Parts: sequence; structure tokens; C-alpha cells
Amino acid sequence: MNPGPLRYFIVNKPYGMESQFISPYPGDLLGDLAFDFPEGTHAIGRLDKHSEGLLLLTTNKKVTALLFQSEVPHKRTYLVQVRHKMDAEALHQLRTGVTIRIKGGGEYTTPPCEVQIVEPPGDIFPSPRNFPAYITSTWLLITLTEGRYRQVRKMVAAVRHRCMRLIRVSIEDLSLGDLKPGEIREAAEDVFFEQLKLEK
Repeated sequence: MNPGPLRYFIVNKPYGMESQFISPYPGDLLGDLAFDFPEGTHAIGRLDKHSEGLLLLTTNKKVTALLFQSEVPHKRTYLVQVRHKMDAEALHQLRTGVTIRIKGGGEYTTPPCEVQIVEPPGDIFPSPRNFPAYITSTWLLITLTEGRYRQVRKMVAAVRHRCMRLIRVSIEDLSLGDLKPGEIREAAEDVFFEQLKLEK
């Protein structure tokens, strides 16, 4: 039986949804999205339940290794809202590297990365939670070439800020575009590989 052509999807994962189709725990899953995914569709990498934004799905089992297990680094960019105003010293620390705890209990110093303060995104990324008006915050645009477990959250915590929102907006040249939370866009294979800077 011919399984048909390989397919590729871009999803704006909503806050509170798991990055998987099956889970032993209650909660929203990818299968709850209003889309008829073909058999064999799986997420390429993950966003944790409380993170939002760009999630890639495909029926091509090779893409995860090409994108996240390759020796060639791939840029991932996040919009991050942190509690309180961030000063120049904290920004410098994030840009040059901070020490975080990793799985297994060891310590890891993050490599230099791109960090800048940006204006709040407003209606482009409506907040899934209502934060009190008196809370001050800073929005950052952070670009990394690696993605250890909860790395961005641990990085901002290392400079004494709490992560309020974490939205992945792009991987290399593939971005969310105008997708709203819960929306899906299918991509042609050539475009998908070209924008992710992957070799077939």
C-alpha cells in the first residue's frame, strides 16, 4: 500500500497544549486541533505545555534528526516576556552566557546568543492569561542555536527574572507568519527544507 507523499505542517501551538497526540495525563493534545492530520504525523521537537508558538509536524521521520540532532546548528527565535524591567547588566549576561542547571544535576554555561529588548507584541500574540495591570515586565527577542530542556526559562531565571510567556516565533527562516493560536498551515516539501536550511 502506497502511504502517499510526505507532508509538513506549521502549527501555532496554544498555551496549555501538549506537543503530542497521546498522553497519559489529562489536557489538550495536538489531536484536539481542528485539522485532519494524516496517519504517522508527529511533532519535530517539542514546546512544553506552558510555551506557545511555532511547532513543526510532519510524516517524515528523518526531519527530527536533521534539525535537532545534527552537528550543524539551527537558529530558533523566541519572544519572551519576563517579570520586571531588565537592565543592561542582565542583558549582557544573557548575551555572553549564563550558568544553568541541566538534567542529571550538572551545570552548563550557555554559549553567546542574540538578545534584545523589544516592544510588546500586542494583538499579534494575545495573552492567554490575564496578568494584573500593576505587574511590570520586559519583552525580549532571544535567538539560540540550541534547545536544552527549558533552557530559555532557566536562562532568564539565572539573571533573576521570571519567565511569564515564552513564544517560539521562528526556526531559521521558517516563521509563524500570521498564524493565530491553534491554526495550522501546510508547507510544500521544498519550501519547508529551504526555510529550515536542511539538506534532503
